[in-house]
Amino acid sequence: MNGQISQQQPNDGRHDDDAALTDFLASLMDYTATIPDELVEHYLAKSGFQCPDVRLTRLVAVATQKFITDVATDALQHCKARQSSIVKDKRDKQQKDKRLILTMDDLSKALREILLQKMSEQRGASLDRHWIHLKF
Repeated sequence: MNGQISQQQPNDGRHDDDAALTDFLASLMDYTATIPDELVEHYLAKSGFQCPDVRLTRLVAVATQKFITDVATDALQHCKARQSSIVKDKRDKQQKDKRLILTMDDLSKALREILLQKMSEQRGASLDRHWIHLKF
């Protein structure tokens, strides 16, 4: 009897995973992505990938949107840090204008950090020294 229970538990867990994946893929049919399907399909086709399933296209759109959001959020943090480190005299003049100015340097730092983070996750170990000096 114990053998039957242990055999059923992995199958039940797999069934739950399959059901969750099926529900998620079904929800993509009703999802309107920020990045249009046509744009995603264009770049997928340009890279040689073709799939008639719109759910897969929207999954790529969601992943792309997440990546862009992560880069923009990190770049904003770099921008805020940079502007808070400005000399006090210049900062007093900028207090009147509270807009943040995002620069290519902010974006480059954010992209570099995300790239290094993704690479270290894939390797599962520390990166070689030469990767740290990447320039965009």
